Amino acid sequence: MRKISGLSRRQLLLSSSIVSVGVLLAGAASATPAPAPQSAVTSAQAGDVVVTNVEFKKNDITLAGNVYYPKGFDRNQKYAAIVVVHPGGGVKEQTAGLYARKLAEEGFVTLAFDAAHQGASGGMPRFVDDPMKRVGDIYSAVDYLVSLPYVDAERIGALGVCAGSGTTVKAAMTERRIKALGTVSAVDVGAATRKGWDGKAAESALIETLDAVAKQRSAEAAGAAPVYVNYVPKIGDTTAPRDLQEAADYYLTPRGQHPNSTNQMLMTSISTLASFTGFEGAETFLTQPLLMVAGSEAGSLWHSQELHAKAASEAKELFIIDGATHMDLYDGDGSSVAAQKLAPFFKSNL
Repeated sequence: MRKISGLSRRQLLLSSSIVSVGVLLAGAASATPAPAPQSAVTSAQAGDVVVTNVEFKKNDITLAGNVYYPKGFDRNQKYAAIVVVHPGGGVKEQTAGLYARKLAEEGFVTLAFDAAHQGASGGMPRFVDDPMKRVGDIYSAVDYLVSLPYVDAERIGALGVCAGSGTTVKAAMTERRIKALGTVSAVDVGAATRKGWDGKAAESALIETLDAVAKQRSAEAAGAAPVYVNYVPKIGDTTAPRDLQEAADYYLTPRGQHPNSTNQMLMTSISTLASFTGFEGAETFLTQPLLMVAGSEAGSLWHSQELHAKAASEAKELFIIDGATHMDLYDGDGSSVAAQKLAPFFKSNL
């Protein structure tokens, strides 16, 4: 059995907290990631919505996005705008793009973008997952929106899906240009890394994995090749939590599969995931109107419940879709129900 920095791969995969997040499940490690794909600059019609590829800067990194324009769009008018943030391991063309399109159909200008080091965005090394860096990506996305002459800078909202919710919540606490916030199947990926997918794992169980990460960082500092691990399990892996088995069905089949979503993450990113505190400070700094949408059968529901309890927002609601799992809200009927709730929320608050 192959050893990774002194810890067997099987031990690493079965680490109770990390396996619950789904970042270390199954699949061979890789030392040769593909270069960042390039986004072709094009516009396309999607029903009544026009989608245009755009690029914007985050310091010296170029981020790739898609802007969705509503029916009858007029550049001489001012529109409310919404930033849509994709899940960990995802890209803008998947569920984030779906919600961006649905909200554009309701009259908003929306922006879905690839996080730095992911998808068609720049950033080296590839497949870094550092939630605080993703918070910075959101700042830059808002910078881009306020630069557009047809966006009303006083009417900007944000929507995060899964781990994108945790980073969006964190960003909204200090990014006061975000005037309203929505979450779908919210996950604070730091809490999930430390406590497991269902929030019940002993946090101390993570220490062995962090020891392995430390050894890998030292090895890479001495010139060793990086190690990459997977976000979601293989299809049919029944040892994973139900939500993550369904995540494999989404990300690894034609249902949601996209060539820029490679199911790879740098192993050393585990330390940055573990240190992230997405909801810390929400009781003081999260004051914007807040709508959380989650499934009653989602193993991740505890994140939305915790956020609802903590947020200082005077206007806040936890909308639970009966019978829905975490992944049911990524597409299909679940996403339609969620969007039907989100659209009037943003209209009332932007």
